[in-house]
Formats: sequence, structure tokens, C-alpha cells
Amino acid sequence: MARRGTATVGMSRDEPLANDLDGGDAVIAGPSGLVTPVMQRIIGLIRANDLKPGAPIPSEASLSLAFGVSRAVVREALRSLAALTLIDVGNGRRARIAIPDASVLGLVVDHAVYTEHVSIQQVYDVRRTVEMRTVALAALRRTNVESLEISRHAAAMRASFQTPELVKAHDIEFHAAIAVASRNPMFSLIVQSFQDVTRKTWHVAWLSLPSAKERMESIEAHEAIAAAISRQDPRAAETAMAEHFDNNVKALLDAGVN
Repeated sequence: MARRGTATVGMSRDEPLANDLDGGDAVIAGPSGLVTPVMQRIIGLIRANDLKPGAPIPSEASLSLAFGVSRAVVREALRSLAALTLIDVGNGRRARIAIPDASVLGLVVDHAVYTEHVSIQQVYDVRRTVEMRTVALAALRRTNVESLEISRHAAAMRASFQTPELVKAHDIEFHAAIAVASRNPMFSLIVQSFQDVTRKTWHVAWLSLPSAKERMESIEAHEAIAAAISRQDPRAAETAMAEHFDNNVKALLDAGVN
């Protein structure tokens, strides 16, 4: 039996990949067609051995022997898994299980917007729904350190009022910090996946606010959210977040962004 955190690959457990391929559709011509099945087998190996982030996976040579494919196919499968941020590969060391991040999901969201599969308004609709729940959980679960971090970003937005680029940076980090404080890693992944779209639309919403007074009110909305989290008031935090998103959506609509 495999020890937890140690992957085992053997012919008794993983017969050559060719044995998995039967029927006309399963016969794949050329090594490139084997990459996806090998990726699936590696993922299956990770799960079967209960590997966690940081744990190494078997070498290219071991995987090649176990799956009955060339090392070139295994290497490409590992590279593809690394591109999906499922594993971490580096020169001179074995591939390891990666900590999931939002980069791939962010690419999907960004691509969906640019190909007009979804609209900016639809993205903000999802964000509003997700972040209302996220902020309520943050109010209930946050640590003192996390509350201070959220408040720090809100205060930095005010301090950087004359430098929109800094306001934007702290705004994005403000929402990310709330997601972390929710204690649900899925919320953190989802919220971070919206960051590329946010970066590209933030200035539009900011500049569509007609006066410095209204821009400062936007910052005050973040301060109200931070204050509700600080006093652990989930209902007030939800209300403040909903108002914040409603005002953002209105600003984007006023700027002609649909």
C-alpha cells in the first residue's frame, strides 16, 4: 500500500496506456494524441495516492514505463498539467503538486469577456452574488490580523486618492483579502479570477464618476465594508457590499459598458 504523500507507479497498478485504448475511437495516431490520456492517468495517480501540494510525483522515466508511452509524451503531459497550475515543474527537480491558483480560471473569464460570450455586466452580477456571501463569512470568521489587513487597504485607498493606479491596486487587494478572510478557498479562487477583468474596467468606472466627491464616496463604501467586518456584523457587511456593487454597475452603465 502506498504511504500518504508518496506516489507509487508500477506495472501491476498502471498497465501500459495502450491497454486502455480499445475500439476505433480509442486508437490514437501519433504521440500528440496520447498527451491527454496521459494527463488523465497522472491526475488519477495523484488522487489514488492522496498527494497534497508540495508532494513530488514519479519521474518521467517511471511514468513512461508505467503508462507504456515515450518520455516525450510524459514530458508534454507534465508541461500541460503545469500550464493548468495543477503541478509545479522546475529544472533539475521532480515535478510537485501545486497549490491551486486562479490564473487559469482568470484566463477563462477574460477570454469569455473578450469573445463576447459573457458581458462585463454579467461578470459583475456574478461578482455581486459571490462577494455578498464572501463578505458575510469574512465578518463572521476573520481574524484580527485579517480585519486589520482589510482596513489597511481601505485606508490606503483614501490616502492614495490622487493616484488612481494605487487606488485600483488597493481596491483589488481589498476584495482579495475579504475572500481570504471568508475561510473558503473556493471563494478566494473565484474572486481572484475576476482580477484581470477588474483591472481593465476599473478606470472606466472610476472616471465615469462625475466628481471627486462621488469618487470619495466610492472609497467610503470600502471603509463601510471594512468597518462592518471589523465589528463582525455580517448583515451590515452584506448590505454595504451590495450597495458598492450596485454603484459600480451604475457607473459602468453610465460609461456605456454593457
